[in-house]
Amino acid sequence: MTINNQMKYWGIFALVFVLSLWFLGDIMLPYVLGGAIAYFLDPVADRLEALGLSRVVSTVIITLVGVLIFLVGVLAVLPVLVEQTIALFETMPELVRDLRLFISQRFPELLNENSVMHQTLSSIGDVIKEKGGAVLQGVLSSAASVVNLVMLMVVVPVVTFYLLLDWDKMVARVDDLLPREHITVIRSLASQIDNTLASFVRGMGSVCLILGTYYAIALMLVGLNFGLAVGFFAGAITFIPYIGSLLGGTLAIGLGLFQFWGDWFSLGLVGAIFVAGQIVEGNFLTPKLVGKSVGLHPVWLLFALSVFGALFGFVGMLVAVPIAAVIGVLARFFIGQYTNSYLYTGKAIEAQED
Repeated sequence: MTINNQMKYWGIFALVFVLSLWFLGDIMLPYVLGGAIAYFLDPVADRLEALGLSRVVSTVIITLVGVLIFLVGVLAVLPVLVEQTIALFETMPELVRDLRLFISQRFPELLNENSVMHQTLSSIGDVIKEKGGAVLQGVLSSAASVVNLVMLMVVVPVVTFYLLLDWDKMVARVDDLLPREHITVIRSLASQIDNTLASFVRGMGSVCLILGTYYAIALMLVGLNFGLAVGFFAGAITFIPYIGSLLGGTLAIGLGLFQFWGDWFSLGLVGAIFVAGQIVEGNFLTPKLVGKSVGLHPVWLLFALSVFGALFGFVGMLVAVPIAAVIGVLARFFIGQYTNSYLYTGKAIEAQED
């Protein structure tokens, strides 16, 4: 079979594979999560192997520790987190009324019954009161209908265990199947992709976990209502540069204004928590865990999340960042090839003229 025919059939196979993922949709969620967790934990298994443990023992230890942490989180943190999130939605109409009262006392001209501001705040309060709880309940029920939670909790650890156990073997097998003529280039690109993913996914995942834990604990110690939910939300969206911290800080300070109005010390502590978090993240966590050579622009990340989320739903949002990183590495490679080509340098034209 000629190379052109091989490329044609491999292209058809790739198209069928992508379409299959599209139609399978959320069925792939446990396997995507399992693969992501295995990729995240592979360096830990390699470290344990370097200490003299076998791959099987290393995988078992990591699995047991992960299950223990998960159980502690489910029993201790998850109920409080869900309770605070639901309470936050239920309290939103009251917060809107308090905001309207605050504005009416200090800026009464903005809340004239015929003014746009008054009508807007009234409509927002009515919509949140009528739809807020229903939306949250609908999201939870739809997620439960798409993915059987019990199955998810069983399948993900199993998939993670076996992928982590055979990760090095799978990588070696894929390497054996690479075309020998282009193996150097493919290995170089694969190494760059792995470095990018490791820097961003593993590094930013660690940053989100550290900051989310810090924000949640600090806000709860200050006494902010819904501090646990707000803290974890702020940490979870930290991977979106600037926007994550801005949204989390705005939400926390906004809630603090209603709760601590007049208690400027407590309100200042809420603001100081986020300022300190941003200082630590920008100067220590992100440079140390993520690095500066990831090469993923914030706009590119937002675009990837939007596109893959629209196409594949929640699974698409999970794979958006890795795929964006892969496309970024490939794009830089092809740009490098282009800038060294005759099309860019014009050397072919010069040779013809000579």
